[in-house]
Amino acid sequence: MRFSDLLDAVRSQPQGLSIPAEWGQGRATFGGLIAALQYEAMRAKVPADRPVRSLAITFVGPVEPDVPVSFEVDVLREGKAVSQVLGRAMQKGQVVTLVQGSFGASRPSEVAVTANAAPEMKHWDDCQEMPYIKGVTPEFMRHLAMRWSIGGLPFTGNTSRNMGGWVRLRGEGKDEVVNEAHILALVDAWPPSLLSHLKKPAAGSTLTWTIEFVQPLLALSTLDWCKYLVEIEYAADGYGHAAAKLWSEDGQLIAMSRQTVTIFA
Repeated sequence: MRFSDLLDAVRSQPQGLSIPAEWGQGRATFGGLIAALQYEAMRAKVPADRPVRSLAITFVGPVEPDVPVSFEVDVLREGKAVSQVLGRAMQKGQVVTLVQGSFGASRPSEVAVTANAAPEMKHWDDCQEMPYIKGVTPEFMRHLAMRWSIGGLPFTGNTSRNMGGWVRLRGEGKDEVVNEAHILALVDAWPPSLLSHLKKPAAGSTLTWTIEFVQPLLALSTLDWCKYLVEIEYAADGYGHAAAKLWSEDGQLIAMSRQTVTIFA
């Protein structure tokens, strides 16, 4: 199933959705997809004139492929401009993912601060792509393309604090408008940046993730490349903390992300 097929499925039936193993990430389902599906269920409960401003995501446990998942939503409060919403992905009677979202309408303001400039990167045609190799790379990578420009690939012993390059969906088959659900997948597609510091394979996963969206969203297509850069800020005791940003090809800021990751090495 394509990414867009799964989004359509959760919009029509948020209860009991089974996600195929082709979206796997080790023994779990790709976290960016789970966050995107939960977001879509939450989006349906909020007025259309209140775009999402931020999401705080906790991956409580792995989501098993081919086992029904339900995406539950509680609207905690609806103020004059802001809606606070809680989403729970449930599987086998257990919470597997929690998402707290803040949706807010625009309002007049005297404060306006432009984003810092995007980093310079080589053109995507000149960058190394991380290939999908069945049984070696995560299964979900058949659906997303990443091309490295800064830092190293996982398990290459590259100790740079920074990692990034270009990312987009692949295999969607047609030009579709990018929304926040797509952005969640594009940002979370990148492996934990700490994995590039290792010289041999080891497990790593996201524990908590916060992401903030620049609204209104840019008019982007699923065929467009986006620019991603993450910086490791600190790591010790099996945990790492990193901050990242996503930009359009022409350097316009799309989203800001922060993750706490666990590394089993």
